[in-house]
Amino acid sequence: MNEAVVHVHPAGRLAALVGNPNAGKTALFNRLTGSNQKVANYAGVTIERKEGRLALASGKTVRVLDLPGTYSLHPRSPDERITCEVLLGQAQGEKRPDLVVCVVDATNLRRGLRLVLGVKRMGLPCVVALNMADLATSRGIRIDAQALARELGVPVVTTVAVQGDGDAALRDLLERPQSWQRPDAPAPTSPPAADVPDHMTVRAMLQRLGLDELAPHLTSDRIDRVVLHPVAGPLLLALLLFLMFQAVFAWAEAPMAWIEAGTAWLAATVGGWMPDGYLKSFVVDGLIAGVGGVVVFLPQILILFFFILVLEESGYLPRAAFLLDRIMGGVGLSGRSFIPLLSSFACAIPGIMATRTIANPRDRLVTIMIAPMMTCSARLPVYALLIGAFIPRREVGPGFELQGLVLFALYLAGIIGSLAVAWVLKRFTSHGQVRPLMMELPTYHWPRARNVGLGLWQRALIFLNRVGGIILVLTIALWFLASVPAPPVGATQPAIEYSLAGMLGKGLAVLLEPIGFNWQISIALVPGMAAREVAVSALGTVYALSASGDDTAKALMPLIAQSWSLATALSLLAWYVFAPQCLATLATVKRETGGWRWPLVMAGYLFALAYTASFVTYRVASALGWG
Repeated sequence: MNEAVVHVHPAGRLAALVGNPNAGKTALFNRLTGSNQKVANYAGVTIERKEGRLALASGKTVRVLDLPGTYSLHPRSPDERITCEVLLGQAQGEKRPDLVVCVVDATNLRRGLRLVLGVKRMGLPCVVALNMADLATSRGIRIDAQALARELGVPVVTTVAVQGDGDAALRDLLERPQSWQRPDAPAPTSPPAADVPDHMTVRAMLQRLGLDELAPHLTSDRIDRVVLHPVAGPLLLALLLFLMFQAVFAWAEAPMAWIEAGTAWLAATVGGWMPDGYLKSFVVDGLIAGVGGVVVFLPQILILFFFILVLEESGYLPRAAFLLDRIMGGVGLSGRSFIPLLSSFACAIPGIMATRTIANPRDRLVTIMIAPMMTCSARLPVYALLIGAFIPRREVGPGFELQGLVLFALYLAGIIGSLAVAWVLKRFTSHGQVRPLMMELPTYHWPRARNVGLGLWQRALIFLNRVGGIILVLTIALWFLASVPAPPVGATQPAIEYSLAGMLGKGLAVLLEPIGFNWQISIALVPGMAAREVAVSALGTVYALSASGDDTAKALMPLIAQSWSLATALSLLAWYVFAPQCLATLATVKRETGGWRWPLVMAGYLFALAYTASFVTYRVASALGWG
C-alpha cells in the first residue's frame, strides 16, 4: 500500500477520467498512458490515486488522472466522495482538472449520460468517450456520435478501450483545446442541482436520437432466470465452488509432480558436487528444500485463480453478490460485502482495501474484521501439504475426490466462521444508515482468453516474487537459527535440536502441546507470522535439517506423514482456518481503520478462535483414535 502524499503537480493540463464502474475507464487509462503511471494515495485517506502521462504528437504532455468509478456526483462511499471532491477542486493537495473525459458505456447510455450532465453542471470542460462501441454494435445499437455531441453540447468520440480503437480521435481532441475549452467559471461548493431531473433529460435526449427502446439483453435475461432463481441460483453457486475445489487437486497433480521431481533432481545434483559443510547445508537444506517446498503449490494457486477470473470475466460474480445478499443480511451485512470478501480469497489485503466501496461504516468495519477469515491463496500451500500427506486419494461417490471434499470443507469452515463473527460484531458496533443493495448486473459474455491469461500471469509473478522475496529471506534466517550453535561433542540427536531454533521451538511447544503441535511445528509458526506460506518452507528446512542420510532428499509430505498423527494434522488445519498469520494484513487494517484498536482486536479474537478450534479438533480426533 502506498503512503498518502500531498501531490506536487508539474506544469501542463490535467485531464481526469470519470465514469461508472465497469464502463472501461481504467482500460482507457492504461491504453492512453501505458507504463507512464504513478500510483500513490489521496492525501489524508487510503484511496488509491493513479496518474499517468500522455505524450501528444505535438510534443506536449497531458497528465491523466484515473478517478474512482462513481454512479453519481452525490457520493455514498469514500471512493465516490474523492471523485466529487476532485471535480469540485476541494480535494486536499489536488488541482482541479482542466478537462474531464467522461467514459460512457455505449450499451448503457441512460446511466452514463446522467453522470455527463452532472459534470457539465459543475462548469468543467468535458468530452465524452463512448466506450464499448463494439458491444453496442453487436447488440444492434446504432449511435450517431455527432448527433449525440449536438445534444450534449460537448465533443463525443467512440472507443473500444481494450482494443485501442478510438485512441487517435481522443488524442486529436486533446491536441485541440479550442474544441472543448469553456470560459473559466468559479467552482461550485457542491454539485449543482438540475432544473429538470437528469433521468427525464436523458430520456428525452434518447427519444430524439431514436435510442429510447434499445434491444433488451434477451440472452442474459434467460440465463438470469436460472442463475438468480431463489432455489436454483444458490445450488448452482455451491456446485461451481465445489467443482472449483475438486479441480484444484485433480488438475494440479501432474504439474506438481513435475516440480517435485525437478526440485529433487536439483537438490541431488547440487548436493552431489558440493563438499559437506555449512555451505552445502545452506543451499540444499535451506534454499532448495525451503523455497522448493512452496513453489510446488503454484499449479494449485493458478487453477484456483483461473476459475475466479473466468467467473469474473463472464459477468457472474455480481450475480453471486445478489444471491448471497439474503444470507449475509441475516448476520448484519449486505451483498455489497461479497466482492471484498471474494477478493480476500486471493489475498486479504486487496479485499480489505475493496471495502472502501461500502457506504455503511458499520458494514465496512465488520467486513474488514472478517476478511482475513476467507481462505487466501497463501493458506493453500499449507492445506495442500497436509491434505496430500494425510488424506488418501480416493473417490467418494461418482467422480468426487476425498481430498477435494476436505479442501472444500476448509473453505466452507472459514466462510461459516466469518458469518458467525459478523453476527457477533453486529451487536457491538453502531448500525449507521441501512441501504438496500444496488449493483449493476453486466450482460454475460465469453471470457477473453487474453484477460484471463494476463490475470494468471500477474498472479504467478506475485507468488514467485513472494518466493524470491520475503519467503527466501525468512528461509535463510530460519536456516541460520536452525544451524547455530553447533551441536556439542558426542551429540546423538540431529543438530537442529541443539540450535537456537530448536530451543525456541521447544519453548513454544509447552504452550502448543495441548493442541497437538510438536516443536517442529512451533518453529514453523514463528516465520509463518510474516506470511502464511512461509510455514511450508520452514517445515521443509526444519525436516531437511532433522533428517539423516538419504532421508534429506525425501519430499516433505512423506516426512511429516511419518512424524505426525492424523489428529495433529487436523489440528493444524483448524489453526490455519482462523489464525491471523500475516503481519501485512494487520498493517493494512491499521491504515484503513486509522489506529491500532481494531487490528489488535482482530489479532486477539482470531488467535483465540484458532487455539479453541485446534484444541477441540485435536481432542475429538484423539478420542476417535486418530492420535
